Amino acid sequence: MAIMAKILVKNLVKIFGDHPDRALKLLREGRSKEEILAKTRQTVGINNVNLAVEEGEIFVLMGLSGSGKSTLLRCLNRLIEPTSGTIELDGRDITTVDEAELREIRRKRLGMVFQRFALFPHRTVLDNVAFGLEVQGVDKKVRAEKARATLEMVGLKGWEEYYPGSLSGGMQQRVGLARALVSDPDVLLMDEPFSALDPLIRRDMQDELLSLQSQVNKTIVFVTHDLDEALKLGDRIALMKDGEIVQLGTPEEILTRPANEYVRRFVEDVDVTRILTAEGVMKPAEAVALKDGPRVALRRMRERGLSSVFVVTRDRKLAGIVTADDALAAAERNDEDLSRILIQDFPRTALDAPVAEIIPVLANSRYPVAVVREDGKLLGVVVRGSLLAGLVRKDEVAWN
Repeated sequence: MAIMAKILVKNLVKIFGDHPDRALKLLREGRSKEEILAKTRQTVGINNVNLAVEEGEIFVLMGLSGSGKSTLLRCLNRLIEPTSGTIELDGRDITTVDEAELREIRRKRLGMVFQRFALFPHRTVLDNVAFGLEVQGVDKKVRAEKARATLEMVGLKGWEEYYPGSLSGGMQQRVGLARALVSDPDVLLMDEPFSALDPLIRRDMQDELLSLQSQVNKTIVFVTHDLDEALKLGDRIALMKDGEIVQLGTPEEILTRPANEYVRRFVEDVDVTRILTAEGVMKPAEAVALKDGPRVALRRMRERGLSSVFVVTRDRKLAGIVTADDALAAAERNDEDLSRILIQDFPRTALDAPVAEIIPVLANSRYPVAVVREDGKLLGVVVRGSLLAGLVRKDEVAWN
């Protein structure tokens, strides 16, 4: 059964100007943004965008200034009215709803976090966070309780009675985030929320958002012009240019398989090791069963030219690793139990671990790195050769 997208955008167009109809006609004839501006003095902000945002993902809209990313974000809650096309939220086309229903959707289902914090300077932190609930008519005691709980969630417990002017930029943005979260919206729309912050604070806020997302699992549409930020935060990224999506994919897909020269230039300075994961550089792992003896392990290592081999249980959970020297010694003393020579002190990593984290581990270990699932099952192995080959292969794909 197909999973319905949380947000579904179909054939979305936004034209800025007093007479968009002629411009829309030219756009549908295939004319460029520049031609339309010259002929009609109308500006194409969004050009026939189609996308689906899945529930619980961080979906990043990325592009340079003027690419249309913020315009697209603001079309999602109709702060900017689309010229044509549809925007569905859980199957409901919000481009057709009246003002009253749109207000309810904005208040309860779509939270917005702006680049500039947009806090009320004369209200306390607690009252700033509770403002949306106040507009909804929520009881004062209830909204205060919810605001306190949300402030604790974003790490601002104890700051409830301070005023925004007393807070650092990062703390003010946490207040803005808490204000968007307090009404428990289905979707968070975040318009370059960290771009006004200093680099160190910005990185802290990115980490904070990822940590918070692991708790609340919201659907987030996040706008940025910063590629590193997009790669760090995004489950998927839509790279925009001149109001169009030029490529949509996972960070690794965009980095390693750029759709055109524009995307290739956009990603050419990225540190590949911070984006590639264990999944992209691992190879199948040689393993013997725990029930097998040291002679079976020795034979497998001899056939494959290995100095060690992983040992797994019947359901392929990683039990340990044995070396050729230990297996030979066990065989010479007629010890048939592999469990007695298992080594447990060797590196393990997750499938989605960045290569940048694996390189120093591999450099300081006598053994290969086992790639394991959360339940302990062995998925593959990263050795120096496969890691280097993976980096070279990705580099060739990306830049040739």
